[in-house]
Amino acid sequence: MAADQHQGPVDYRTAGVDTAEGARAVERIRSHVRATYRPEVIGDIGGFGGLFSAKAFKDMEDPVLVSGTDGVGTKLKLAQLLDVHDTVGIDLVAMCANDILVSGAEPLFFLDYVAVGKLESARMERIVAGIARGCEQVGCALVGGEMAEHPGTMDADDYDLSGFCVGVVDRPKMITGEAIKPGDVILGLGSGGLHSNGFSLVRKVLVEGRESELSLPRVDLGGATLGEVLLAPTRIYVKSVRAALAEVAVKGMAHITGGGITENLDRVLPKTCDARVVRGGWKVPRVFGLVQEAAGIDDDSMYRTFNMGVGFALVLDPAEAPTAAAKLREMGESVSEIGEIVEGTGVVIYE
Repeated sequence: MAADQHQGPVDYRTAGVDTAEGARAVERIRSHVRATYRPEVIGDIGGFGGLFSAKAFKDMEDPVLVSGTDGVGTKLKLAQLLDVHDTVGIDLVAMCANDILVSGAEPLFFLDYVAVGKLESARMERIVAGIARGCEQVGCALVGGEMAEHPGTMDADDYDLSGFCVGVVDRPKMITGEAIKPGDVILGLGSGGLHSNGFSLVRKVLVEGRESELSLPRVDLGGATLGEVLLAPTRIYVKSVRAALAEVAVKGMAHITGGGITENLDRVLPKTCDARVVRGGWKVPRVFGLVQEAAGIDDDSMYRTFNMGVGFALVLDPAEAPTAAAKLREMGESVSEIGEIVEGTGVVIYE
């Protein structure tokens, strides 16, 4: 099509990509990114690659890099509906950092990718500020990222997030689950609610057609609104768990995400052991009951979909459990003994 059919020249901005707004967004996020920097970070925001010194690894016997990538999923649709954009970045960091923590790794640095229909620097600042806050909670540096404007392929108000985290662990200290045996104890750390999983179901049964109710305070939620409870960010367990690892020997760990306890705790079990989990051994937040009642599904389906109030699990010798629990509580975690290891075939069973 000729340029005159558009009543003048067609530049990048006319096509839907505003590079000037992108530059403004970079300036707005600069202080948030810098707040996450560790001494190992080299350079500043705006380079072609994030630089991170490996000098800190020199005292390790056999340093192993551990990486993880994830997103926030359809929870973002709720954030967009409620115009709340400063918490989903915490979810993004948590989903990646908690995953690499499972092997005992210390998260070192993080990169993000934000795709938007139309770039607005103020909203981008809120999103990246949340990512930076998550990195600060972890203790890792936000060393790079990408803001991509996708006119014509995404609605103007739509955006998606993905992230990538790298950490390190000394191979002799790596946690693999291989030492787990019958008689070991399972400790569960309390979740902050739904975290970032199961939102396609949640939106179907609690949000669609009830949008006007999301901002109403509810007695059954302790005065909070349903929107606030659903958007509560994923808890980040890195500093608490690493503090416990400094004092006790942990045999296995699991980040309880999509698939729930049923399909995450089994990932660290030897094929000769089962994890016997006692339902009712911890407090299940009310929001899970609301979902179950609205969806009309059974307990097994709930435990196979949601974290049910346990966001992270540790398996350790019963003699180590009291010390670990005390340290985790000192770090602010809600800790429950949720079960034990028994002979079996590598699955989670419930009692």
